[in-house]
Amino acid sequence: MRKSQKEIAESSRLISRRVLMLGVIQAAVISTLGLKLRSMQLEHADQYRLLSDGNSIKIRLLPPARGLVLDRNGTIIAGNEQNYRVTLTREDAGEISTVVARLRRIIPMSDRQAAELLAEIRRRSAVTPVMVADRLTWQEFSSIALNAPALPGVTPESGLSRSYPRAGDFAHVLGYVGPVSDYDLSKIENPDPVLRLPEFQLGKIGLEAKLEEELRGKAGNRRVEVNSAGREMRELSRQEGQQGATIQTTLDARLQNFAAQRLGTESAAAVVIDVTNGDIVAISSSPNFDPNKFVRGISSVDYKDLMKHDHRPLADKTVQGAYPPGSTFKMVTLLAGLEAGVINPGSRFFCPGYTQVAGRRFHCWSRGGHGTVDAIRSLEQSCDVYYYELAQKVGIDRIAAMARRLGIGVRHDLPMSAITEGIAPDRAWKMARYQQEWQVGDSINASIGQGYVLASPLQLAVMTARVATGREVIPRLVRAIDGVVQPVPDFADLGLNPLNLRTARGGMDAVMNGSHGTARRARIVAPEWQMAGKTGTSQVRNITAAERARGVISNDQLPWNRRDHALFVCFAPYDMPRYVVSVVVEHGGGGSAVAAPIARDIMLFALADGLPPLSAYPDSERAKVEEMWSKMNLMPEPTSKTARAKA
Repeated sequence: MRKSQKEIAESSRLISRRVLMLGVIQAAVISTLGLKLRSMQLEHADQYRLLSDGNSIKIRLLPPARGLVLDRNGTIIAGNEQNYRVTLTREDAGEISTVVARLRRIIPMSDRQAAELLAEIRRRSAVTPVMVADRLTWQEFSSIALNAPALPGVTPESGLSRSYPRAGDFAHVLGYVGPVSDYDLSKIENPDPVLRLPEFQLGKIGLEAKLEEELRGKAGNRRVEVNSAGREMRELSRQEGQQGATIQTTLDARLQNFAAQRLGTESAAAVVIDVTNGDIVAISSSPNFDPNKFVRGISSVDYKDLMKHDHRPLADKTVQGAYPPGSTFKMVTLLAGLEAGVINPGSRFFCPGYTQVAGRRFHCWSRGGHGTVDAIRSLEQSCDVYYYELAQKVGIDRIAAMARRLGIGVRHDLPMSAITEGIAPDRAWKMARYQQEWQVGDSINASIGQGYVLASPLQLAVMTARVATGREVIPRLVRAIDGVVQPVPDFADLGLNPLNLRTARGGMDAVMNGSHGTARRARIVAPEWQMAGKTGTSQVRNITAAERARGVISNDQLPWNRRDHALFVCFAPYDMPRYVVSVVVEHGGGGSAVAAPIARDIMLFALADGLPPLSAYPDSERAKVEEMWSKMNLMPEPTSKTARAKA
């Protein structure tokens, strides 16, 4: 059928439209290709010329600077220092054994070290740089840079490495960093690529490990021109990494330094908490160690010395150590009895020197006994029999509940490693742990902080803070992150009867200031800093009936590891508590003779914000204290603080 003239015209218009559209598309494609060709020929000509000559462009990750850690006054307690190092990338090196042999002419390297390096290079991915050496001298570093043409795949780098300017003062709380191991990577689901950089450091223990993500920062990168031999020709561009967050802790560097020196060479721990906000202002474990050695690669000799030391310098006794709290636990038992209503502050028990239960004698520390004792006097003279009798009336479940209420048997959430929960035992706990019924003798032992009861120095400090304030003081270690101040919780009221709390505090005051107080010699005589406390001595061995009949062997006649632990807890000022201190001295003997003077000195340093006036000490103590100070190498006040004081 022949088409009409109208149909022919319509068909022509449709064809013309399609041809036009096709032409536009062709023009756009040609224009795009032209622009791309222009870009390749003019704008990126140098880059493609390099590639045509056998050179290449590579992207290298730049490790970020690790975040700083500061004390509460801005003093750096974990920082970074310049570090010259050299890496080798197998993909760019060619014959790696030849390159390593050439490197050995510049860098001292034993046959064993060279063999280990070659094995590590072959084990790693061909594109992953492997650390050859770090902490090079400037001469070694510059020699490698000068010999770069003969060292394909070798890259000299200037970076940062972690440093701890206060050495051992903060070793346990901060921990340390170290190279990323395969084990470290296995614990991370999607490892950050920066973790695969040679000898990149991440937190291993302590705050460094717990706040690793905040401190690590974000990697940068640089584009470099590398020739066919693997030699880096020039840097084309660089984007610096983002430094990790700055962490400001609640710790006071000067108080921490004083506490560490005051503990000396004892196997001991001390914790200081500001009860107004829960800030841990000092937390020291002794003996300590230098974390810088772990960052730089500790020698096997040094590590063995630390491991074999009988005082366990690597253990953080402040949060990991769990000790029988001894008589420092008596405030828990007393408050449990008072709150349950089985006694009142005036209730009395007679102490003949022992309590007899089911044919067994439980002895008081005072062989002759204390006579008739009320609540205040039971703490002042630390009468054990009072608590033996009280425990049988109140029962272990109430004692355990009060212990947990006061922070014992509770794991406190802090950015530190291996924090113990301690043990506040009750009937259910013993059945679950040992499949045994609770016995009356268990309650008697627990009432004076022996038997199954265990607490860390941190928990004892929290317990004391809650007794001193009547509030649920929660310890904290981080004050601010990148300048953002962390909120202080409004501590809840413990709901304890104020009269009962005053009774417990009054007993602690009598311990220090009463005429028969067990720690009277360690009191503070300055009225504005009057201190209340409680001594504790916990046995680590059984005393047989035969030994008791002959006379108990004194601690100084026993081997060190069989002596009693010495403990002490305190708060001050008495009328308006600001700080609490807990001290545990492993195998130190008596709490009043050993732990109390240490805690008193640390408390005074905290209250005075430095060395206190000698007038705060009893007359008989002043000469000894002044001599002790003269032997200390105390950290000076921060310059800014001195300037503020003068202003």
